Amino acid sequence: MQLLINQKKGSYRQQIGFKEVRDEVLILPRGNYRTIIETSSINFELKSDAEQDAIIENYQSFLNSLGWSLQIIIRTREIDLDAYLSEIDMRAEKEEVAIYKKQLISYAAFIRGLVSVNHILSRSFYVVIPLNMPMKADFDLAKEQLALRTEIIVKGLQRLGMNVRVLSGLEILNLYYTFYNPQQAKIQPLTSAALKTAHMAWIKADK
Repeated sequence: MQLLINQKKGSYRQQIGFKEVRDEVLILPRGNYRTIIETSSINFELKSDAEQDAIIENYQSFLNSLGWSLQIIIRTREIDLDAYLSEIDMRAEKEEVAIYKKQLISYAAFIRGLVSVNHILSRSFYVVIPLNMPMKADFDLAKEQLALRTEIIVKGLQRLGMNVRVLSGLEILNLYYTFYNPQQAKIQPLTSAALKTAHMAWIKADK
């Protein structure tokens, strides 16, 4: 994959600005490290006035307790239903009961008609946690310090009623991949083997 293993000058790593992904940590140039967490949202409008006031107060206290900045990313994407519809078509072809076969065909036609006139969107929410260390700092030390910050953020968001999880190395790489190569990502998704290939390429490129 060009996104993963092209290490020439002017390649994606220079354009995007990161060195590698290791152990759930995004490593940037000049001693910068990042952890990325994905979080759910809160339907604020459905809360009572008292609940809304409590959320605002807790969120304000959460932000005031931090000694570093955060980056919040809201990503809106159009849902790709091609694979889902292909699966329905295959089930319809194999279905031997006429009434079920008809229902599957009708359902697939309904979904195709729906997406032809409406964009079905999904939203994902991410929080990027930064850490700046001396350029020659040990990675394990940076990872430990970043883990402490991540734990504080995770607990703070959970107190607000959000579901939170830390992105794995593959998920971080996939986030970049789908941002910069959305069409290729549809036909050639990332795998754990791809992450290992990328890691070996990064090691070789940095020697």
